[in-house]
Amino acid sequence: MKREYKYLNSIDSPRDLKRLTLTELETYCDELRHYIIECCASNPGHLGSSLGSVELTVALHYVYDTPEDRIVWDVGHQAYAHKIITERREAFVLNRKQGGISGFPRMAESPYDAFGAGHASVSISAAFGMAKAVEMCGTGEHVVAVIGDGALTGGLAFEGLNNAGASRTTDLLVVLNDNEMSIDKSTGALDSYLVRMSTSKWYNRLKRGLWKVLSVVPPLHSFVRKAGNAVKQGLLQNSNLFESFNFRYFGVIDGHNISELVRTLRALKEIGGPKLLHIKTTKGKGYAAAERDPSTWHAPGRFNAATGERIKSSYPAARYQDVFGETLLDLARLDERVVGITPAMPSGCSMNIMMEQLPDRCFDVGIAEGHAVTFSAGLAAQGKRPFCNIYSTFMQRAYDNVIHDVALQGLPVVLCLDRGGLVGEDGATHHGAFDLAYFGCVPNLTIAAPRDERMLRNMMYTALHTDSPTVIRYPRGVGRGVEWRNMPFEPIEAGRGECLREGEEVAIIAIGTMCGVALEASERSAKSVAVYDMRYAKPLDEELLHNIAKRFKRVITIEDGILRGGVGEAIAAFMAREGYALEIENMGIDDKFVEQGTPAELYAQCGYDVEALLKRL
Repeated sequence: MKREYKYLNSIDSPRDLKRLTLTELETYCDELRHYIIECCASNPGHLGSSLGSVELTVALHYVYDTPEDRIVWDVGHQAYAHKIITERREAFVLNRKQGGISGFPRMAESPYDAFGAGHASVSISAAFGMAKAVEMCGTGEHVVAVIGDGALTGGLAFEGLNNAGASRTTDLLVVLNDNEMSIDKSTGALDSYLVRMSTSKWYNRLKRGLWKVLSVVPPLHSFVRKAGNAVKQGLLQNSNLFESFNFRYFGVIDGHNISELVRTLRALKEIGGPKLLHIKTTKGKGYAAAERDPSTWHAPGRFNAATGERIKSSYPAARYQDVFGETLLDLARLDERVVGITPAMPSGCSMNIMMEQLPDRCFDVGIAEGHAVTFSAGLAAQGKRPFCNIYSTFMQRAYDNVIHDVALQGLPVVLCLDRGGLVGEDGATHHGAFDLAYFGCVPNLTIAAPRDERMLRNMMYTALHTDSPTVIRYPRGVGRGVEWRNMPFEPIEAGRGECLREGEEVAIIAIGTMCGVALEASERSAKSVAVYDMRYAKPLDEELLHNIAKRFKRVITIEDGILRGGVGEAIAAFMAREGYALEIENMGIDDKFVEQGTPAELYAQCGYDVEALLKRL
């Protein structure tokens, strides 16, 4: 699918882009889209959303003077074209690779990345903060927030709209990139006419002049404004929501019409105050396979760019997310109280398995992690047994909800944390590095971490029959290949670890999938090494720890998580508190953020892979 590019290789920055005519921009957009497909075919990433935002990205950089003017992207899924335009075209071939550029906007990576964007719904709040600072300093830069791909379902987005709308003098443009993943469409000739009229210079000059005159007669001013809003709402029903936040609403326009986008953005650039432009785009635009199946092609993995055939990975064992999904369905069939909750990740966490069979007992609440947890608490308060599945990194956003609404009230919610530990190429914004630490200090929580597929299945079964909240944390990727399907459920005593391998000289205490690392290292070591699986980060098996302390003078703990406040530190604190004089070494993630790379690369970089453990031994 290689091709010759007429403009792509000569555009190194937004300054170069501004030299093109509108007709040339159309060709450039086509080339840019092709380049994204070409790169992502061999180096997987978030494809569909970025294909859909090509024209918008080009128009924004064409109209605004970046990086002085600030563009804030909501989630980096839309921002591949942005990265390529802003001096990173050649670097894009190493997108999401160790040592390469991040798959998401990062302030430390480029002055064009106005704000980091790894978690959804933050753009409006961040952009409003920037716009308010510009207003206070009087420096005159423009600020644009681009939100879409479902991010408007998050409560933070509405908090931002509510606050920004109350500041009528602050110049802020919010672009709603509607790709049918969040907002219902509203199209037609009338919409285009209203956009063309409402963004015209004479219309807004007339409106400002009229408002200035009427402001000296408040009753008349109020009457005219109400009458105008009534007419506008009658003609354009979609304006109601945003107008109620005091945002001037413009839309809907075709987000793939580069000329219309440029004309509209130029006009909006001259209009002050909070305003929202609603554009309609197609996720996966320009690539037939991605347009037909936008969900799959959101992040399709490797594929043949010419044919659209995905190169499916062959897994040596079941993925942990599929173990969760199939086990949840089995438990739901056993117990009618079981329900599933996910914040917009049914396929990502494999809750779609249960959704297909028992749709009335699964709930996708949108990108709203805090709501997902409190909604689960409400279900539990009425006798249901909710399994709320949230990626570990996104559970950080629901921390108060877990403490206040679940743990404090002791409600039997099962919080399943997918993607625990280092997740690989998505990098610092997506690693589940902090969960064992941030939940370890919360009373009433039982925290479990399975070492393999069967244990995940049995921990879910155990949690179902526990009358208090449970956190089950497991990694991205595949298990160890143990038999688990159709195996009878076996309850596990919470807070009990077990010995996996006997030894005499050194004890390794592992948790979760680090048990596999510990076993391999112990088998290769010349020393006599015992291996223990804690299984539960909370409560700790104190009886087991007493036995270990009495037998060994040297203990190594290993976990796929941050060391500060983690399981290793809790074990070291227990040993010190009980008066044991031991040499204890904790292995895990130091006090730092970890960038992107394959999991194997990152384990080695952080110093807790098999080779690093062998060196310690």
